Amino acid sequence: MPRIALFPGSFDPFTNGHLDVVRRGTALFDKVIVAIGTNSSKQRYLPLEQMLALIQGVFADEPRVSVRTFRGLTAVYAREVGAQFLLRGLRNTTDFEYENTIAQANRHVNPGLESVFLITAPPLAAISSTIIRDIHRYGGDVRDFVPYPMPPAPPF
Repeated sequence: MPRIALFPGSFDPFTNGHLDVVRRGTALFDKVIVAIGTNSSKQRYLPLEQMLALIQGVFADEPRVSVRTFRGLTAVYAREVGAQFLLRGLRNTTDFEYENTIAQANRHVNPGLESVFLITAPPLAAISSTIIRDIHRYGGDVRDFVPYPMPPAPPF
């Protein structure tokens, strides 16, 4: 049976830190599914369809990585796509506390789902989607933080 990992997130935007986690995940799993979720408590900075196309472009030459969108519970979606693992990146202890709680809830919903945490590479640990959005929103250069050309900033 192929080892399938689901890498879920809002990816708004998808960062070089996210890219690093996916690349390292392909060394551990037969297939990695980057799953862009819809968070009902957040308004997206970049449209979902646009982010889907940008991330698909990043992995166009990597047949073991697919990019999809989903709604609902991550643990349920993992079962639907046959993923036995959730792939997550940890930048710091705050991330660990949050991810640990989510992992426990996901395991309750889907007992066969194992969370796998990768520690972020040190040069990428300070990068967050929130910081990138703020820099981009105010006209700053974010080329060092994302693996694709950023589209123009949405209007305020």
